[in-house]
Amino acid sequence: MSDQQKPSSAQVQWLTIGGDYQGQRLDNFLLAMLKGVPKTRIYSMMRKGEIRINRKRVKPDYRIVGGEELRLPPVRLPERDAPPLVSAGLSKKIEDAILYEDDALMVINKPSGLAVHGGSGISLGLIESLRQLRPQLKMLELVHRLDRDTSGCILVAKKRSALRVLHEALRDGGVDKVYHALVQGRWSSRHQHVNAPLKKNELRSGERVVRVEADGKPSLTEFKVLRRFASYTLIEAKPITGRTHQIRVHTQFAGHPIIGDDKYGVDEVNKVAKQYGLNRLFLHAAKLTFRHPVSGEVVSIKADYDVELHAVIDRLAAEIISTE
Repeated sequence: MSDQQKPSSAQVQWLTIGGDYQGQRLDNFLLAMLKGVPKTRIYSMMRKGEIRINRKRVKPDYRIVGGEELRLPPVRLPERDAPPLVSAGLSKKIEDAILYEDDALMVINKPSGLAVHGGSGISLGLIESLRQLRPQLKMLELVHRLDRDTSGCILVAKKRSALRVLHEALRDGGVDKVYHALVQGRWSSRHQHVNAPLKKNELRSGERVVRVEADGKPSLTEFKVLRRFASYTLIEAKPITGRTHQIRVHTQFAGHPIIGDDKYGVDEVNKVAKQYGLNRLFLHAAKLTFRHPVSGEVVSIKADYDVELHAVIDRLAAEIISTE
């Protein structure tokens, strides 16, 4: 669908899908285009044949070729409030956090506390802010995600073709992610990986948590010790699979939860860590390596710690020196 074409709620429409969407699943394309329409409604329209490609019924996993004729039935789109304007402070913070940018993509050192996108009571996230800061760009989309409290490298695509190539690289293990985490206790140098299946669960309160369970999805994380302190260990974590909360749950499963983790950590330990000035999750996406979707060259980007994490490391190091 071209940028000028917008779905209408009044009548059946026939729209042409642009070539930039080649390779994308039809259901994901529709979920993005019909934002606000319940997912069950979109899948129901496909199942009943109300949504068609080139006048034929298609399944949700149909891969777009580009240039197809899309039939859309009458569908009511919810009225959407305009997102709040990005403040001058947040604008500067995001601009200063851009580590790499070209015509196809950008890499940002996302601050802790900033959600990657709006939703669940958050009206303005990183991607909404970027769209305001770069209004001349026709497209800006997250290539992957980071938890709100996690800082560090995040990839944003500026072209549909780049997004498609980078998504394929993510699926095929072509994007190498390296995280740093401060964990409780002494992590053994011999403990180099955690291979434990993960499953999403929903508590009675409605809160979603991830747990190690036999019938979960296969999940593997590689670990390496970077630095030891009196009661903590700074580790490197490389998620081989890409499950929700994978590093946080695997460190907890290993008996060394991440400091500052209010979901999977230990409250008493987190309270003690606040004495060192740590008031956030100590999990940082420190490095991102991938092949550029246009040039094919290897791009490797590092993200430095923020002031708070640097200060915590300095205080822990000073404590060791003072006791020697």
